[in-house]
Amino acid sequence: MRLSMEIAWGGSRRPFAEVAREVRDLEQAGLDLVWVAEAYTFDAISRLGYLAAVTERVELATGIVNVYGRTPTTIAMTMAGLDYVSGGRAACGLGASGPQVIEGFHGVPWEKPLTRVRETIDVCRMLWRREKAQLDGQTIQVPLPEGRGTGLGKPLKFIDTPERERIPIWWAALMGRSVAAAAEHADGWLPTLYVPDRAERAWGEDLRAGLARRSPELGPLEIAAAAPVAIGEDLPVQELRDRLRPMLALYVGGMGARGKNFYNTLAQRYGFEAEAEEIQDLYLDGKKDEAAAKIPQAWLEEATLIGPASHVAERLAAYREAGVTMLTIDPLLGNGAETVAQLRELLG
Repeated sequence: MRLSMEIAWGGSRRPFAEVAREVRDLEQAGLDLVWVAEAYTFDAISRLGYLAAVTERVELATGIVNVYGRTPTTIAMTMAGLDYVSGGRAACGLGASGPQVIEGFHGVPWEKPLTRVRETIDVCRMLWRREKAQLDGQTIQVPLPEGRGTGLGKPLKFIDTPERERIPIWWAALMGRSVAAAAEHADGWLPTLYVPDRAERAWGEDLRAGLARRSPELGPLEIAAAAPVAIGEDLPVQELRDRLRPMLALYVGGMGARGKNFYNTLAQRYGFEAEAEEIQDLYLDGKKDEAAAKIPQAWLEEATLIGPASHVAERLAAYREAGVTMLTIDPLLGNGAETVAQLRELLG
């Protein structure tokens, strides 16, 4: 199992040189990959390009870029550029985001999100293979078809030869058809709010449907799951687990209206049907603390790596058994490099 960590999330204005020094320490401790998100703040690629210059081994991943804010060819160009300056260490995390960001921030209609991601992947792989970008898709037409624009567009390919023709693509997908599509088309799948013990009941059928259609050329599907980590004896385990309550309440209760919240649906799929309804009612009524108090204890126990080394080792086995190949850690105590070193020892 490989280890990754998200760094430089929005809202932090620390000098990026400090962040880069931490990433170098994480790399030396054995971290395999760093994720840099965008949301609606500084772009990911600028920061990853900086990290490419000061690191040697760690993979550099967008976690994630959305498929509406850039054209597919721009995404392909940008990721190929990052792969070039990093010596073949780029990884492309993609997702559809949501209508609030896409329509409110980018001013682009949030239409056919699954198809948009899939067609973006197709265009990226064409260009990385140094083929001409040609796609007459439902959401992407390149070159522009007859009757649109000046009519002077023609198929083009990269001038330069990319560092690699296969940059790994990770698809951030949450439900149903999008999870199946990620399993079919992407190199890796990025789930959200992952609980290994309940992953089969939530996603098993969708994953199997996608994997049945997956090309052997893609190889096995990678799965990256996030977990808060604190390893040690005599830790305030419950107190540390309780730190997750506000975040889980926000997602399950506040990320969308009643009947339009995918995270609430996921909680129900996990087996927390009654709790999900109650959390949403409380959260939408403005009772956020009460909603957080209703997060099931089982969720907190199963979705964290907190406690003595023996307990964490057992939980790591549960993630591995569920098919997780990349653990994205959120260190709760000490610095990240120490946590990476502890996990490396437990993973052997």
